[in-house]
Amino acid sequence: MSFSSRGYLACCLTLVCMTACSPSDEVASRNERSAARTTNVSQQAEKQFPHRLAAKGLPNAIQLHERVISGGQPEGEEAFRELRDLGIKTVISVDGAKPDTELAAKYDLQYVHLPHGYNGIPKQRMAELAKAVRDLEGPIYVHCHHGKHRSPAAATVACVANGMLDSRFASDVLTFAGTSPNYQGLYKSAAAARRIDDAILDALQVDFPSVAQLPPMAESMVLLEHTFDHLKQFAAAEWQPLTKHPDLDAAHEALLLKEHFTEMLRLDSVAAQPAEFRAMLAESESDAEKMESALRDQNHSDANFDQLNSAFKRISETCSQCHRQFRDVPL
Repeated sequence: MSFSSRGYLACCLTLVCMTACSPSDEVASRNERSAARTTNVSQQAEKQFPHRLAAKGLPNAIQLHERVISGGQPEGEEAFRELRDLGIKTVISVDGAKPDTELAAKYDLQYVHLPHGYNGIPKQRMAELAKAVRDLEGPIYVHCHHGKHRSPAAATVACVANGMLDSRFASDVLTFAGTSPNYQGLYKSAAAARRIDDAILDALQVDFPSVAQLPPMAESMVLLEHTFDHLKQFAAAEWQPLTKHPDLDAAHEALLLKEHFTEMLRLDSVAAQPAEFRAMLAESESDAEKMESALRDQNHSDANFDQLNSAFKRISETCSQCHRQFRDVPL
């Protein structure tokens, strides 16, 4: 079934009509009650429907339920002020980056850190998310980095598991949010999500940390991703200074990227990975060094510019290949 308010509303109205059309001598009275129920069900159905929010500081903000919004990482005073103005009481991060608990506290928001990967959401994490969305003070904002992949998946499975969303529409919510079909594990988790009995959620013991401890490799990946995002913005601006981020320097970001690759290659957990994985990191480390060199070169020749773009393109392609082979494989 396609994900549309018309389709879902039709299901709701069918249930109403099945109840309202039984034989009765009080036809007029029953019709009035039926009309009232139809209006009520229509309003409830519309509330269940994901719709996009015009939120300036919250990327890809989508309301899944009157109690739940998913979106991208809130950054800076404006974003946290917007969360407060939306009435948000609890922020749940499913991203690996360390939450900004200081700004959250300034705006009277509780932060909960329940990260998961792009390869899917483990059953235990599903239950924890479901309990969090059900029990913590709401409304609740669930976010990842960009707000298009992990957060809509997390919000969806949480809402299905605690009865806020019909499981039939779970995968359609991800499509609506723009979740890439390449993340098969996220779609698989959404499609597999089912209602969890309240007694099970009641008995579930969850710490709900404001900042979760991440394995070293996962933490390094988070830092690498954020630095590479900065370089993508520079590439889109043809390596000119960024108006929105005048504090960022392209050459310095390239240096940081190179150091992220270098430090990852020193990790014991990376040494235990397949040789192909390590080779990809080493190649990207070399290309990041070439980027920094090109950006610091004062000549700005065509050859220099070509080297810069070629190195950036190779890192992008290597990252995509690595993600397909090692990160995005469904659980």
